[in-house]
Amino acid sequence: MSAVHNVGDSVAETCSEPLIGGSGADSPTLWTRAWRQTARAAGAVRWYVTSLMGDSAYATYVAHQRRHHPDAPPVTERQFWRDRMDDQDRNPGARCC
Repeated sequence: MSAVHNVGDSVAETCSEPLIGGSGADSPTLWTRAWRQTARAAGAVRWYVTSLMGDSAYATYVAHQRRHHPDAPPVTERQFWRDRMDDQDRNPGARCC
């Protein structure tokens, strides 16, 4: 059941959570929560773009090597990218150019 509010009621009296200040030291404000959500969304976008562009490919390769081939040393990052570009040139796949 909804509460009936008088026209003179302020926003702070009608909301269950404070808008600008917290009720205690550990109570995050609306702005703090909004900032955290924005930062989290920005981090997700950054992860997506870097994954899409392949920026984390060498780190993924090294993790795979350590997990599945611990006795074989991983190639250097420079050699990894050189091999990857050579492979893309030999097998263009769905690339346009």
